[in-house]
Amino acid sequence: MSLKSRIRIASGAAAIIVLFVAAAAAQRGQSQFADGLPVNRALAADLQHAIEHESPSPSVIIAVDVESGKIIASRGMDLAAHRLETPGSSVKPFVLMALLESGRLDPQKKLFCHRPLYIGSVRMDCLHPEDVTQLDASEAIAYSCNSYVAQAAARFEADELVQLYRRLGFDSVTGLADGEATGRIERSSTREEMELEALGHWGVQVTPLELLEAYRKLALRVRRGQMAEADAPILAGLEGSTDFGMGHAAHVDGMKVAGKTGTSEAPGVPRTHGFFDGYAPADRPEIAVMAYVERGSGGDAAAAAQPVLAAFAKHPRSP
Repeated sequence: MSLKSRIRIASGAAAIIVLFVAAAAAQRGQSQFADGLPVNRALAADLQHAIEHESPSPSVIIAVDVESGKIIASRGMDLAAHRLETPGSSVKPFVLMALLESGRLDPQKKLFCHRPLYIGSVRMDCLHPEDVTQLDASEAIAYSCNSYVAQAAARFEADELVQLYRRLGFDSVTGLADGEATGRIERSSTREEMELEALGHWGVQVTPLELLEAYRKLALRVRRGQMAEADAPILAGLEGSTDFGMGHAAHVDGMKVAGKTGTSEAPGVPRTHGFFDGYAPADRPEIAVMAYVERGSGGDAAAAAQPVLAAFAKHPRSP
């Protein structure tokens, strides 16, 4: 037999092996993203079904794989890529982590929640139960306390929030959609503006995709064990949010979910929009989920995300 014939036979055998492996993978519910990374097709189908048939409408919902950053299931991608909104309380975990990591905030010290809360001419009363009057850093995230974060934000220099939000990618494309918009970040000139910017109420606008990517990167650091020890209270607060706090509507029995609500408000505009961003399982995240609800609140967004997280919880975890 000639060398050329032997090469043809070997090549044909290799092709058969490749097809056999691909078929076996398909039977196991495995497929691939365009760049070759694996995706569980059964999981993707279940999450898409939850998004389309179980989550309240109208809402934008996107689930991504934490490790690869690839979209698993989605609804409303065009809106997620192009709508610019103030992020509201969604930014609070990142704001407090920056202060904790720099040693400028004592996570155990409790601060009073002041009501009514005025920052300049803007009223920012908290929505958590009125009997929650003193909070530490973890509780401030779980209950989304505006008063706590505003007091903590006084420790920032004016440029620090701008730099923090840029590091989070709030004025950069995520690469998750073609032609996506980018957020806007302003530099505060007064203490009141800085406090409002730390609360996501003034000076910063983001797309839902930019918020999702910021939380996906946070989840990736958690997954890889790269979080600073100082960040532990904030991570606990994100779990507390869905366990008993303001994000409880996203709670899933039998699985720890970390997440944060945010209500987008614009000065002089009566309507609000809701955000929920989170990841699961909380201790070793595999997916990150973002929900955005027009004419709603952060609680509405948490409720929209819950069926997707519940569908994920039914699938076996990665080793």
